[in-house]
Amino acid sequence: MIRRLWDRFMLHVDVPLLLALVPLLLSGLTVLYSASGQDPAMVVKQAINMTVALGVMWAVANVPPQHLARLALPIYVFGLLLLVGVALFGEVSHGARRWLHIGVTRIQPSELMKIAIPLMLAWFLERREKTLNFKDFATAAGLLLVPLGLIIKQPDLGTAILILASGFYVLFLAGLSWRVMLAMLLTGAASAPVLWSLLHDYQRQRILTLLDPTTDPLGAGYHIIQSTIALGSGGVFGKGWFKGSQAHLDFLPERTTDFIFAVYGEEFGLFGNLLLVLFYLLVIARGMMIALNAPTLFTRLLAGSITLTFFTYAFVNMGMVSGILPVVGVPLPLVSYGGTSVVTLLLGFGMLMSINTHKKLVQS
Repeated sequence: MIRRLWDRFMLHVDVPLLLALVPLLLSGLTVLYSASGQDPAMVVKQAINMTVALGVMWAVANVPPQHLARLALPIYVFGLLLLVGVALFGEVSHGARRWLHIGVTRIQPSELMKIAIPLMLAWFLERREKTLNFKDFATAAGLLLVPLGLIIKQPDLGTAILILASGFYVLFLAGLSWRVMLAMLLTGAASAPVLWSLLHDYQRQRILTLLDPTTDPLGAGYHIIQSTIALGSGGVFGKGWFKGSQAHLDFLPERTTDFIFAVYGEEFGLFGNLLLVLFYLLVIARGMMIALNAPTLFTRLLAGSITLTFFTYAFVNMGMVSGILPVVGVPLPLVSYGGTSVVTLLLGFGMLMSINTHKKLVQS
């Protein structure tokens, strides 16, 4: 009886993907305990966030992909309305308007668009699979640019980059012409002076600081300098759990969120970093395998976009912490502290599980 219940519970859970995700979640709790100054309340809260996220992942994994396709348009429209609500009534914090109060809590609608965009674009392009042409790609690009513009206006450059990546991956996997991508690249390069003028002062400063953080070591360059010191001081095997000087002597800012990778690197060293990267690669490899074996265009585009966006998530965070990318406020996926992010990510992995396990049922 218990065995049958367990088998039924795990029916739509992709075990290889789950086994790759669990070490990342546990690594997050481990390093968070140190980064937070051994604050059990923060760790317990994050553990609750992860438990809720796992529940969401399981629930979504049990929804057949064809039902997910039907939800694409309503979720996209709902997300757009929330973004408009943020623009009109959102709460301003640290100079940005990103949060929206709904009753007793507040939400960050831009996080929802990380799922809504690939879901919507995959649904739209599948409906035009037999006659897919440039006009369809242009329409899909428009569906991407509308919410992207609202998010950039908040401003939230980090989330905007991830959403732009998720939409681009759908277009790329759907067969967007290389000539079109080259034309887009050249257009972007030609419009760089205009885009530069549209950036906020602090965003321009971040890019300049990337080139030489020592020009403002106590200001814009402080984050990068301290994070690279932390990573370098970890050596091969690290200083040990709770023994990272940059974090525990309060030199390292945002150490439980955006810069938690620096804490991890200082305490567990190059060996720990490589192990963490290995877990990320296992998740990405499993996700791409699911995408390659997906039975329909919709499921292939959705699975591929979710997986590659997860890769972008990790790459951008590690890149900004190690000083090879500008600081754009992207947390380390499944490791950094935060409930909205972990729920959104595991919701996406629930979709991957749904695509893979329901495919197996159909084939059998």
